[in-house]
Amino acid sequence: MAKLGIRDSQTLPTKAAAIAWATHREAEILAGAGKAKTGNHMTLSDALRRYKREVSPTKAGQRWEELRLDKMDNELTFVGELIGDVSADQIAEWRDLRLKKVASPSVRREMTLLSSVFEIAKREWKCCTINPVREVKRPSNGRPRDRRVSAAEEKALIDRFGFVEGVAPSTLQQELAYVFLLALETAMRQGEILGLTVKAVRLKDRYVRLDMTKNGDSRNVPLTRRAGELLKVLLGERVEDGAVFRLESASADAMFRKVRDELKIVDLHFHDTRHEATTRLARKVDVLDLARITGHKDPRSLMVYYNATAAEMAARLD
Repeated sequence: MAKLGIRDSQTLPTKAAAIAWATHREAEILAGAGKAKTGNHMTLSDALRRYKREVSPTKAGQRWEELRLDKMDNELTFVGELIGDVSADQIAEWRDLRLKKVASPSVRREMTLLSSVFEIAKREWKCCTINPVREVKRPSNGRPRDRRVSAAEEKALIDRFGFVEGVAPSTLQQELAYVFLLALETAMRQGEILGLTVKAVRLKDRYVRLDMTKNGDSRNVPLTRRAGELLKVLLGERVEDGAVFRLESASADAMFRKVRDELKIVDLHFHDTRHEATTRLARKVDVLDLARITGHKDPRSLMVYYNATAAEMAARLD
């Protein structure tokens, strides 16, 4: 018998047995050839590192991805196995262990990232034939956050950051106060604000240009009068291009949490400014304009961020 250049033979007592053996052996050769074509010498660890090296740098969420990929590479018990041998049962076991440590939305995001690694390994790198993550049920996203930022919390935070109205920041904490206030006015994400350049701020036309956002698209964000005033103070007389802020995202996160805890403000995340800003802006613009401001392609997604209270809605009915 010869198949795909492989020759093999066997002596068997009956013709039926010989046919059965030949059929089975042919299947083995074809399966082996399939594995050879996929180049399945790549381990899951190899795939995670290659993804981090080649794919993550093309994404707006590069930092988050790199941290999660490193964590998976260090903690997955099956990371040393050939990527084509990883099973859905192993993925499910990992999911269940992670659910004991972190909330279901976090596990869902991690599973989405791991699925992306398998998907590109299957489609482009030809290192596996299936994506086992797709065969495992993902935990629900859970109840979306509806945390608002009160006026008292806003004042306490910016005072503690050292904010002085109309005065350009000289410390990183004062810069964070401006970032926080701009987030409340524009619904921009922290990273989008920190990534602003002088050239991207169009004060005359009252908008800022974001060339790269979380979903990979660019967008123009209109500025409230208050946001324009804050940016005018930040830019001062600057005409040369460059970063508006010195502050970096990692430092901003740590600084915000530290001050929040010192003030004993409970369960407030910086990203809650996006909820607060979206709810405020909804009073001023229609839903389609609001979706363009926040960068949501599907206006229905705004419901995650729109958190008006019943009392606020009742006041608008009069």
